This record gives sequence, structure tokens and C-alpha cells, in this order.
Amino acid sequence: MKSHNVECSIVKLIIALILLGLTWAPALAIDADNSVFAPLVTRSLLLDAYRVENNFIAVGERGHVLLSVDNGISWKQAQVPTRATLTGVYFTDRAHGWVVGHDQVILRTQDGGKNWELVYEDAAAESPLLDVYFKDAQHGFAIGAYGVFLETFDAGSSWTKRYISEDDFHLNQILAVGDKLYIAAEAGLAYRSDDGGESWVALTPGYMGSFFGLLPLTEDRLLLFGLRGNLFRSEDAGETWTQIETATEAGLTGGLRLEDGTLVIVGMAGALLISHDNGDSFNLHQDPDRRGFSSLLEASGGEIVAVGDFGVTKLSLTNLNTEK
Repeated sequence: MKSHNVECSIVKLIIALILLGLTWAPALAIDADNSVFAPLVTRSLLLDAYRVENNFIAVGERGHVLLSVDNGISWKQAQVPTRATLTGVYFTDRAHGWVVGHDQVILRTQDGGKNWELVYEDAAAESPLLDVYFKDAQHGFAIGAYGVFLETFDAGSSWTKRYISEDDFHLNQILAVGDKLYIAAEAGLAYRSDDGGESWVALTPGYMGSFFGLLPLTEDRLLLFGLRGNLFRSEDAGETWTQIETATEAGLTGGLRLEDGTLVIVGMAGALLISHDNGDSFNLHQDPDRRGFSSLLEASGGEIVAVGDFGVTKLSLTNLNTEK
């Protein structure tokens, strides 16, 4: 994999390596024992978050799974059957959810995240899973480093491994936009499926680095973002792309569209990009502590729940909009 000059602290570098799909050295291998309860778990490294109705779920290092049922004010750690770093989470409804991570672990819950079972694991593969998505309660996908692509038709009880291209590029995020599926990948590529994931076409925005995420705006309009502040917009389901100025070279790692239409994209070194014109342009805001963000959720009261190298915190959109 190509190296990139990404300036970040030790903890932020850990996030960058995970998002780039790199595996830990053998000396840091983690066994599959139960996660350990940590009193400062809300300050631990968290890599993804998901909201289903009023439930908030965040996942991260050492098998940490955090749950909040009060708008992100308080969090409770769930016990899960792994200590692997967890990188992606997805729920189809309030009860049914899945989490993926290192050692290719896949966890499933059927009670809203209170209890979890290990349904898949392949530590010998040495390629972490980085994201998970389910089309419905039965049919889902898990993707990760070196082109790994897993598919299930039985709610995650069994998984079939296949590849979507001849290359082994890291697959970083998968999501649905209308009736299409998209994957953000490395080497300047994204992928789109028009047939429910059976086949995939490569999309080439024009930047040869890694893309970490996508943010849908309408059925055919979407944003694609990644390393060195690169941000692209497509109006035609990824056929063509326009680069958007971001005024930052920080890696962009997560995005969110709020109910009022405001777009927020975050990344390393405290980068926060905000758009009030549906992604035509973005204003750069800088977190004063230069924290590394990984994922965002909308909370009530004009606040955003953010997770990253700092754990979990809340951001005030009102304050961001008034900053110069």
C-alpha cells in the first residue's frame, strides 16, 4: 500500500492505520475473550457509531461497545465475546444489529445491543473487517482490508467470502443510496452496484489516494471523501465527479446530514467541514483540541454526538455556525 504523509499524534495515527485497513503486528494480536469493562470507556478510541430510533451505539478498541438511550448523555458498556478492535456497526431496526472488526470478527445482537454473540471470526486471514451493511434482516455484507468481501443470507449465521474486483484494494465503507450500493475504497476508487451487490463497477473520481466514506444527498447526488482533505461530489450516481475545495489536508473520515439539511464532514487533526448549500461548498472549522474524529450522529437540541480518538463527546452546531 502506498504511504502517505499524514501528520497526527500517536493516537490519531492509530485511527489512520485502522481506517487505512492496516493490521496490527503479531505481537499485538488480540484473543477472542470477552471484552473487559473499563471505567473510562467513554474516553477510549471509538471508530464508528450508529443511531436507530433513540438508541445510540458506538464501537471501538478492545471490543468496546457503548450504548446510550438518553440522547448521548450517558453511556453503558455492553459485554461482548471479543477483545478485538471493532470498526463498524449497523442496525436494521431497534433490535437487530451487527458489528465488525479486527480478526474478521462479526458480532450480532437481537435485543438492541444489550447482548452480543460472535457469529464469525477468521484471525488467520490477517485482514480486518472495516464496515458492515444489511439490505434487510437476512441479507448483509461485511467488507475490509485487502478486498475482503463477505456476504450472508441468513442474518449473519453463516458468511460466504468472495471478491468484487481483481484487485485487493481495501474496502472502507459500504452504504445504500436509493436502490444502489456504494463502497469507498483505496487507490482512488469507489464501487457501485446496481443489482443488490451481485456485481460492481469501479468509479474513478480522479484522486489516487484512499477514500474513507460517502455521504448521500439525493438518490443520484453524493459526496465521497478521504485522505489529504479530498472531497468530491457526483450528480449522476458516481459516473462523473467534481472536486470541492476544503482548505485542509487532513484526512476526512466521517459525514452526517442533519434533519435541517446541514452537512457536516469531519476528520483528523480537528477538521470540521460544514455546508449549508447541499454540498456545493464547505466552510472549514477547526476543533481547538485538534481531536481526531471518526463518526457523527445527530442528537436533539442542536447537538451532534461525535466519536473518535477522544472517545465520545457532543458538539454544538450552533457554536460551530457562529465561529469565524
